[in-house]
Amino acid sequence: MSDGKSNAPTRKHTALPKAQILIEALPWLTRHHGETVVIKFGGNAMIDEDLKAAFAQDVVFLRHAGLKPVVVHGGGPQISAALDKHGIVSEFKAGLRVTTEDAMDVVRMVLAGQVQRELVGLLNQHGPLAVGLTGEDAHTLTATKHQPEIDGELVDIGRVGEITEIDTGAIEALLADGRIPVVSSIARSQDDHHVYNVNADTAAAALAAALGAETLMVLTDVEGLYEDWPDSDEVISRLTASELEKLLPDLSSGMVPKMEGCLHAVRGGVTTARVIDGRVQHSILLEIFTDEGIGTMVVPDEQGES
Repeated sequence: MSDGKSNAPTRKHTALPKAQILIEALPWLTRHHGETVVIKFGGNAMIDEDLKAAFAQDVVFLRHAGLKPVVVHGGGPQISAALDKHGIVSEFKAGLRVTTEDAMDVVRMVLAGQVQRELVGLLNQHGPLAVGLTGEDAHTLTATKHQPEIDGELVDIGRVGEITEIDTGAIEALLADGRIPVVSSIARSQDDHHVYNVNADTAAAALAAALGAETLMVLTDVEGLYEDWPDSDEVISRLTASELEKLLPDLSSGMVPKMEGCLHAVRGGVTTARVIDGRVQHSILLEIFTDEGIGTMVVPDEQGES
């Protein structure tokens, strides 16, 4: 008859590495407890089924670890596919989608009715946590028409908005109730009864600043900001707001709204803004709870820097 102890050494041996990993996370858990983190969900993480599932697990883990995650999403690939189905041509100017009235109806339908619903469903597999809203709800995001400058001239790109005002009341109420807000990047109009399509990177950054978040995290399809692309694939792991500002004019068009968002966030009081590789499973946990950060972190200027 067994005394019940024969397997104890084996069990201890296999469990120990798990315990060590948890203990390594302790300083980070302590540091981030109770803090708000805004996460911009996009890129491959939004399309690949395994990455989507891992993203949802990460966000729920943050919530149970005592953080207050807020998810902001766009839906570029899904919008393009839906516009194709409706026979509407996708056109981009200055890196932004030209959004006609007809296209705006499709954008709204896809973001609020498809992408957001799927993400809320993935998060809620882990409990009654996620609540979806758009920037229209409770006046969360208000915008006016955005006209980018191309070759010195302002260009009309339709119902594309520039955020003018943020009301964080609904999001803060959800966070206080222990929920995970999932926000679609659509804004109400300040001037008329229509709505605007807002760049999701820009919306996430503006919300992070307005919420006084500790961290903004932007998921991308690259490892981070490269030192000297395309001549080098060395990733800049950390830079200050002023250092980033000097690099902005030379960045690729896809990275500009992401890095401008990071700059806006840290200049608006957010402690750190990070661009991380959403193609890596559990990249959010790796970035927040380990020393081996896997992206580019932007921090405010040191005192005395301009």
